[in-house]
Amino acid sequence: MRVGSKGRYAVIALIDVARNSDIGPVPLAEVAERQKISLSYLEQLFAMLRRSNLVVSSRGPGGGYRLQRPSAEVSIGEVFRAVEETGNGHDRDWPGMTGITSSLWSALDDHIRDFLASVSVADVMAGKFADIYPNGAANGASAGMANGLSAQAKLA
Repeated sequence: MRVGSKGRYAVIALIDVARNSDIGPVPLAEVAERQKISLSYLEQLFAMLRRSNLVVSSRGPGGGYRLQRPSAEVSIGEVFRAVEETGNGHDRDWPGMTGITSSLWSALDDHIRDFLASVSVADVMAGKFADIYPNGAANGASAGMANGLSAQAKLA
């Protein structure tokens, strides 16, 4: 499974929508402002999430997005697959996929896929990993949803 910036931003934005949809659909403009992500980029991501039946949208005044299913039923793996899949049938085209290291890369892909499939949006919202990683990301950056998680999710 590809774990790229598209998937990371999609997770951040989807968590924001899940957290803020108690009173109704969440406009992407609000997500863009809170998370410091381009509105046009969010529109692209949410079109993919909608096609994968992870979110539903409503138009007009008071319109926006909400999860299609309860947050406990949406896995982070589904979110990544919705926006990162290449459609070629392979999770990742590793250079030199034949040879002695191919089983290593396949095993890594399997672990990533299994881990992301085991984590729900509700798990992330509940802070399931806060005890394991109390300071946030490996670089220590964790400012919380209100300060825009996207700033910490950028790849080096």
